[in-house]
Amino acid sequence: MNQTLLVELQTEELPPKALVKLGAAFAAGIANGLKARDFLDADSVVTPYATPRRLAVSITRVRATSPDKRIREKVLPVSVALDKDGNPSAPLAKKLASLGFPDLTIADLERAQDGKAESFFYTYTAAGSALAGGLQDVLSETVAKLPIPKLMSYQRPDGATVQFVRPVHMLLALFGEQVLPLSLLGLDAGRQTMGHRFLSHGRSIAVKHADNYAAILENEGKVIAGAQARKESIRAQLLEKAGADQVLMPESLLDEVAALVEWPVVYECHFEEVFLSVPQECLILTMQTNQKYFALTDSRGKLRSRFLIVSNIATDDPQHIVGGNERVVRPRLSDAKFFFEQDKKKTLESRLPQLANVVYHNKLGTQLDRTERVTQLASAIAARLGYDVALAERGARLAKTDLLTDMVGEFPELQGIMGTYYARHDGEPDEVALAASEHYQPRFAGDMLPSTNTGLVVALADKLETLVGIWAIGLQPTGEKDPFALRRHALGVMRMLVEKRLALGIADLLADAAGVFAGQAAFKDPRIEVGAFMLDRLRGMLRERGFTPNEVEAVLAQNPDRVDDVVQRLEAVQAFAALPESASLAAANKRITNILKKTDVAIGTVSQDLLQEEAERTLAAAIERVRPQVDAAFAGGDFAGTLKTLAQLRDDVDAFFNDVMVMAEDQALRNNRLALLSSLHGMMNRVADISKLAA
Repeated sequence: MNQTLLVELQTEELPPKALVKLGAAFAAGIANGLKARDFLDADSVVTPYATPRRLAVSITRVRATSPDKRIREKVLPVSVALDKDGNPSAPLAKKLASLGFPDLTIADLERAQDGKAESFFYTYTAAGSALAGGLQDVLSETVAKLPIPKLMSYQRPDGATVQFVRPVHMLLALFGEQVLPLSLLGLDAGRQTMGHRFLSHGRSIAVKHADNYAAILENEGKVIAGAQARKESIRAQLLEKAGADQVLMPESLLDEVAALVEWPVVYECHFEEVFLSVPQECLILTMQTNQKYFALTDSRGKLRSRFLIVSNIATDDPQHIVGGNERVVRPRLSDAKFFFEQDKKKTLESRLPQLANVVYHNKLGTQLDRTERVTQLASAIAARLGYDVALAERGARLAKTDLLTDMVGEFPELQGIMGTYYARHDGEPDEVALAASEHYQPRFAGDMLPSTNTGLVVALADKLETLVGIWAIGLQPTGEKDPFALRRHALGVMRMLVEKRLALGIADLLADAAGVFAGQAAFKDPRIEVGAFMLDRLRGMLRERGFTPNEVEAVLAQNPDRVDDVVQRLEAVQAFAALPESASLAAANKRITNILKKTDVAIGTVSQDLLQEEAERTLAAAIERVRPQVDAAFAGGDFAGTLKTLAQLRDDVDAFFNDVMVMAEDQALRNNRLALLSSLHGMMNRVADISKLAA
């Protein structure tokens, strides 16, 4: 009969950052192992559980015995199974014995084609196996493969040493209400588990039926067994306690806190208003990182002096819990205030020479060397865009100086953010101050782009210097490894060029970037490789935005140097592809491309005197008729209009290929027809290579 299966390991406190992954792997390992052994129904439901002191899984509709199976097993090739006289050979007898069928004869075997030869086969019914035996193997295999960050060795009560992520105290294994005879890590399975360490007074709890596990733990043990359920309970309590304020609850912090408690309860705490003079990013980070607290802001995003904590204890009088947490956070906030006040005593500019003491890379020099390169590159980019060169140089020169501050030394996550605060304190122009934080943007997929011209220029310079410099010393990405985040830097550059519509050529940017490494030892110019790498990142970005591979390739196949209008070109290609004429013209363009590729003579201009066939004269006239419209639309950036105008040529192009022999024997006629096709090809591919739409 099918019933619910429950397996639980009750442990000492598990590492919180690994808990969700361990719980998922434990459940998946057991479910997949049982499925492979045919113990599960198609509609079996797998529910993982993970708390600080347990890993568990519940699976519905599990079979007590796996079904019998018909097995067709190859015995031996006929040439080996029979001797030269056609009698059973000694190897056949040995093979049948090893398979457990010593009494079988040739008459019992099936002789069938096996590839190019014949073999003997035996078909039999294998009886199903009991759940306990299959589960024992699955459990051992699953535990051996868990993604354990670091194994711990500990002694069992019998004195033997075993290894697991944390000591295991109980093994629970129920099939319905039946205890399965399993063992693991020196423990025999039972029906007992442990509730909350404090709220259940340390009592063990008997689980009578596998279906009642989560409810029994919650009602009798004060444990919410599901990690997601605990997380959502915390979220709801935080929102309720926050009231009109906004609670800062990043998912990573919710996950970690949910892995620290079995019965989450949210309490409100406060700190002194004097700490609000410190940049709120510092206070928020120290509360989240060091204490796992949840900060609150008002409707304008300004930090409040109250914060929320998640406790593992429910009590009617939380005074001691609240007071203890307020005492703990005070020194952390005091440290942040001290660092901030100390840092303000020195200007960012005065810290600049100290960057010479910070090694960037042994082949590329110090952070000061890098700062000078980024400054030079930012100046060149600003000049190309017509931006304020002086602001760009100043922003680039000061961008990394906050790395030397006490605050960033304590909280590296604040680099850039603190630079903006300190630059403003020093009286720097606001664009220079913002460049300290904005030059890191975009830091991840979907992140904002710099909002100022100076921030934009310094961000481009910083990323291009990294791309070219790191690539030049042979540390380009390989496979999944990208320690210098060159993929992210390349994508960031392409996003800025595209989304900010920057009139910058990729070749010019890479030439400027390579130029700042002049005289650098071991520098090998990587511009060609980096340019191709950047376009590949752009391909991926455009596909993620919903453009098809063919559409993207139509625009990028010719390796454009400017990409500021790439989205507009793609939208025009999409509109063109929807026209009834598009398929015919795309196919014709592909045919023209192939013809021109095979031509090894110089292609000149079209001679009207050599247009003999009616179809070629008509096409030539049509090309000249639409050319002014195409030129005007293209010059005005109306790419959709450009392609739509070209659609008028479909019938004339089709007629040309139906009626005209391009590769005529007469050399003059052939060259003139090639010139006509070349003229058409150039006009058709100004927006995109529409032949790619026919791929």
